[in-house]
Amino acid sequence: NIILQDIKKKKNLYLENYYSFKTDGKPVLRWKSDSPMVNKIKEMQEFIGLEVTGKLDSNTLEVMQKPRCGVPDVADFSTFAGQPKWGKRNLTYKILNYTPDMAQVDVDEAIKKAFTVWSKVIPLTFTRVDRGDADILISFAARVHNDFNPFDGPGGTVAHAYAPGNGIGGDAHFDEDEDWTKGSQGSNLFFVAAHEFGHSLGLFHSRHPDSLMYPVYRYFDSKTFRLHQDDINGIQYLYESTDSVEPMKPTEPLPPNTCGPNLTFDAVTTFRGEIMFFKDKYFWRKHPTSREVDFNLISSFWSPLPSDLDAAYEIADKDETFLFKGNEFWVVKGDIILSGYPKKIHDLGFPKGVKKIDAALYNANKGKTYYFVSNKYWSYDERRQSMDKKPKLIKDGFPGIKGKIDAVFQHKRFFYFFRGSRQFEFDPIAKKVTRVLKTNFWFPC
Repeated sequence: NIILQDIKKKKNLYLENYYSFKTDGKPVLRWKSDSPMVNKIKEMQEFIGLEVTGKLDSNTLEVMQKPRCGVPDVADFSTFAGQPKWGKRNLTYKILNYTPDMAQVDVDEAIKKAFTVWSKVIPLTFTRVDRGDADILISFAARVHNDFNPFDGPGGTVAHAYAPGNGIGGDAHFDEDEDWTKGSQGSNLFFVAAHEFGHSLGLFHSRHPDSLMYPVYRYFDSKTFRLHQDDINGIQYLYESTDSVEPMKPTEPLPPNTCGPNLTFDAVTTFRGEIMFFKDKYFWRKHPTSREVDFNLISSFWSPLPSDLDAAYEIADKDETFLFKGNEFWVVKGDIILSGYPKKIHDLGFPKGVKKIDAALYNANKGKTYYFVSNKYWSYDERRQSMDKKPKLIKDGFPGIKGKIDAVFQHKRFFYFFRGSRQFEFDPIAKKVTRVLKTNFWFPC
């Protein structure tokens, strides 16, 4: 009896929250074929795509127990009548707080990527701001969180968002009681956010099970994910289309083959505990001990940066990453480019004859950054902010490493020098090459 009562309670709440079912506080005593309860179950079954029986069969109960969006399936947004949409094309968003489940940089990236899903098919831009107000406020909260729409703990409702408008309009809330991730376990923040931002732009739920706007949460493979035509039709009905995007173009670029025998990189650097590999207009990002690899356009992470970077390195103590192209360089913290950049490489002390650098590496033990140019390298003292007067030959400072190199980074005690389709593991203490590896050694090939 207790189990049956619990099922009935959850069923009533589900139909109340998502299908406008009202009991008026009175218990449903009889199960009539035309009762409001049966009609609402049929309505739910039809919308979700189940066999319409009006009964709480196993398939219906299974769907009711799945994680889902908190926005109702059949009711219009109660705050905004008609078809709500933004009256401007340049929208701002602000992340008010972070979940402890993920690194902040991963949250930033997931949110940015989720907005990109929509900006690729409609003529809207989404710009993150850290100060002042924003059109779309993003927050993580548990249970009651000041919007008269409390979350329900782990499972159930994972997030909800509000249609375009002033005040709370457009805002997206994520249930902190969920396990937020960037992978296939728990609740994938990117996919949930992309769904919720569809609501922030004015979309209702879709009946199509392969649609991003389908109310029940599911995980998509990010490498093969396509915005469904139903989603595209809906959002382009509200905001028209972009000329630059074909309707069924994948939201993710197709990556170069990381397992190919001739793989080379433009630059490699550590980045907040992970490794970034740059190639043309793309970059891969992975943790050294994980097989999972994230793949992105450089412009989707740092929109002003050019393609074909020459070099990159990180000063982890300052949480700063330096990125070089030609005679210019940028400094970033997470996905934010610091003000005042780009600057000229000659501001670092290079003579006018140096037009670009090939690779760079920060040696934390010595507090020096090594800049590799052709078959030589320059040493820059980070503490004194000064460059050595003359370069040295690479083969003298790093025995076994000869000629021009493509990229270099440090992992644990070793330096890894990339040249062509090979990389050389170098021990800076013993001053010798310890292993010769394929360039794709870091990838699950």
